[in-house]
Amino acid sequence: MAWTHTARFLTTASQLDQLPSTELPEIAFVGRSNAGKSTAINTLTQQKRLAFASKTPGRTQHINLFELGPKLIPDALFADLPGYGYAAVARGAKLRWQKVMADYLELRRSLAGVVLMVDSRLGLTDLDRQLLTFVAPRVGNGSVKLLVLLTKSDKLNRREGQEALASAQAVLGDLSTDEADVSMSLFSALNKSGVGDAAQVLHSWTHPGAAPA
Repeated sequence: MAWTHTARFLTTASQLDQLPSTELPEIAFVGRSNAGKSTAINTLTQQKRLAFASKTPGRTQHINLFELGPKLIPDALFADLPGYGYAAVARGAKLRWQKVMADYLELRRSLAGVVLMVDSRLGLTDLDRQLLTFVAPRVGNGSVKLLVLLTKSDKLNRREGQEALASAQAVLGDLSTDEADVSMSLFSALNKSGVGDAAQVLHSWTHPGAAPA
């Protein structure tokens, strides 16, 4: 999927008002600190350190933006949001980032889609469901699309994988409307399963009507 491989760093921000205004469609990557979010981004873009995969979960405290497409005329943005739910992060920082992420998901005008990374062995946690409530109105009216990637699926056998999908579907059913575009997939950065399919989905979000890249 050559298009996702064009991703390159644009800017970083610790507050919503520090993000640049843009007309480009923006795809946000969100998830718990230990869900494999940075690794998944690096796998999708075939770049080992585009998103910083820290050995200390919860370390990243910024929104990082990446451009995609031709360098002179980029056609989309990826937004890597801080991981959430790590116990060692101070309560004040957790609350501040909860507010920043909620505002981003509810208000960011250029937001076109959200990719939620969920550890397939744990399923959607209370914190994941809380995050979904922030973006649910926009998903429901079709203005923001949603893809849930059940990461680390290489750790599951076939039956466990099907159970993980069924469990996620039971939760995501609450977001279903005639306008909503909600999908999910098993994903493994280790054996690359689901990587090509996810890349095609992201390309279709930002290039409606275009042939797969």
